[in-house]
Amino acid sequence: MYRFSNTVIGFLNLFTLLASIPIIGAGLWMARSSTTCEKFLQTPLLFLGFIILIVSLAGFIGACFHVAWALWLYLFVMLFLIGALMGLTVFGFVVTSQGGVVDVPGKVYKEYHLDNYSTWLKKRIKDPQYWITIRACILGSKTCATVITWSPYDYLTKDLTPIQSGCCKPPTACNYGLTTLSQDPDCYRWNNDPNLLCYECDSCKAGVLEDVRRDWQKISVLNIVMLLFLIGIYSIGCCAFQNTKRAVSDYPHGQNRMSKVRPRWDFYWWRWWHDRRRQLY
Repeated sequence: MYRFSNTVIGFLNLFTLLASIPIIGAGLWMARSSTTCEKFLQTPLLFLGFIILIVSLAGFIGACFHVAWALWLYLFVMLFLIGALMGLTVFGFVVTSQGGVVDVPGKVYKEYHLDNYSTWLKKRIKDPQYWITIRACILGSKTCATVITWSPYDYLTKDLTPIQSGCCKPPTACNYGLTTLSQDPDCYRWNNDPNLLCYECDSCKAGVLEDVRRDWQKISVLNIVMLLFLIGIYSIGCCAFQNTKRAVSDYPHGQNRMSKVRPRWDFYWWRWWHDRRRQLY
């Protein structure tokens, strides 16, 4: 029964080893594509795939062939992954705790304000290079293709995704009649050109952040489940490591390794002194 942990670790790592192959294949396939959105995911997929491949290979070899150093490497990387996943989960809950949802009177859809999101997300989304990539993704996905053909009645009865609400139309409060009142700066950024629309608006960036916030919160819940799973696997891996150390040693499990007792240096001196006293007295 004490080999059970090795068997479990071996089967689990064989499964993850096979699972890493399609992940790496997907990353390599995306490298051939010219679509900006797909290239945006290429590097994380390749990195994740190769990490899973190396860790699974080390765990499989260490558990099945009793290679202690491979299991040690496996446990070290697993500990690093657990710590990184824990930090990422906490960070995700912190940066996504704030949202910018605003109700629109008489409308089904919501609108989103950039100022209501966390400082880290706002700084990230305002980065020009980052926003060019996201903007190209939205434009290539044809997200606004159906919204720009809506009638006024459709805007009253249909819902919008956060990206559609922020990028495909001007803010509802905009008044394009003759008025001297100051308006939201996004009202002046809006353009009827299908390639421009409100893609440079703060509301569009807020819609993207809202979409990211919702997805990130779902991923954070999944991360908690994965974290508990990895901790369980790490515990089994520690047992497998101990079993492997016993297997490569000269002594089988349960055998007494003590062949003789070597007394301390002062034992001989005490014995000589005690015998000497007996001779004198």
